[in-house]
Order: sequence, then structure tokens, then C-alpha cells
Amino acid sequence: MIKLHHLNRSRSLRILWLLEEIGAPYEFVLHERDVKTNLAPPALLALHPLGKSPMLEMDSEIIIESAAITEILCAKYAPQMIPPAGTPAHIRHLEAMHFAEGSAMTPVLLNLYVSKLGEAGAPLHPRITSELDNHFAYMESILRPSGHFVMDDLSAADIMLSFPAQIAMRLERRAQYPKLAAFVDMVEARPAYQRAVEKGGV
Repeated sequence: MIKLHHLNRSRSLRILWLLEEIGAPYEFVLHERDVKTNLAPPALLALHPLGKSPMLEMDSEIIIESAAITEILCAKYAPQMIPPAGTPAHIRHLEAMHFAEGSAMTPVLLNLYVSKLGEAGAPLHPRITSELDNHFAYMESILRPSGHFVMDDLSAADIMLSFPAQIAMRLERRAQYPKLAAFVDMVEARPAYQRAVEKGGV
């Protein structure tokens, strides 16, 4: 049995969505952020030294990191969501999986934390904004005519890149990146995504 430890208001929603998409049997444990600190609860720390979500219990293993979890679940339950190894599409897939939590998240997190500094953070905002738009523009450029990344149907890359694409929309970049906007609309209209939101919140 798969057990997902999900934290409200987190990137863990992608894994909950993926589980709903692939139809794998799973148990769902909802963890709530501390209302004052916004931090994850001690219950997650008791399971893993990093105390972060998503965290998956599967085959007697505790697995962390969204991209690793996505790769493992797709390989076992939905291999059609990963291009065949040795193909150019698989190279693009690997790039997208690492980009989603590497390059793309760096300016997103900097923007989040620096915004809490008020005027003290003002000198950093032009550079952060420039990097955000560099990454959003790159994502816009690699979307296929089908509206998906890497493949022409839902893939592991779409799951991972959904979060930075949604951030672009929250930062009011809809007019600037219409293909990303259409991608986000497609994701959020999927029944499996809506089931995930109903269970785990946004």
C-alpha cells in the first residue's frame, strides 16, 4: 500500500494529483501547517530528518523529493507518462524534471522570502523578477502545440511543471504567457486534479 504524507498549501498537491490520475491505491495522511509559523508539524519530522512533504511510504521505504516520487510512481503504475529511455524525448523529460525543482524554484522561493523583508528587500526585486521571467519565458517556449511539455498527452513533466506554471499565474503573468495560462487551465480542469484539491486543498 502507498501512503502519502501530504502537507496543506504545499507542492505535495502534485503527488496527490498524480495518484488520482494513475488510479493507484493509496492512503492519504493530511498534515496541517502551524497557523503561526506556517511550518510543517513535528509529525513529519518524526518520519524523516527533513520533516518535509511530499513524503511517500511505499514498499517499506520512505521516499522524499517530488521528482523522485513522480518517477517511481509513473514507472510502476503509468509508464506511458515517461518517454522511452534513450530517446530525445527522454532527455527533455529528465531536463524538465530537474528544472521544475531546481532552476525554476530558485527565483520563486527568493521572491517569496525577500517579499517578507519589505523595503529592505527592494534592491533584490528587479533581479528576482528578471529571473522569474527568464524561467517563465523558457517554459512558455517549450510547451508543445498539444499544450503539454515533452509529450503530447499528460506526462510526468506536466505534473512537475504544473507548480511553477501556477506560480506564474498567481504573479499575474497570464497575459504575458498565454500558453502557460492555457496549460494551467487544462491542469486545473482535469477531474483528477479537482479530486486532489478537494482532498488536500490548494
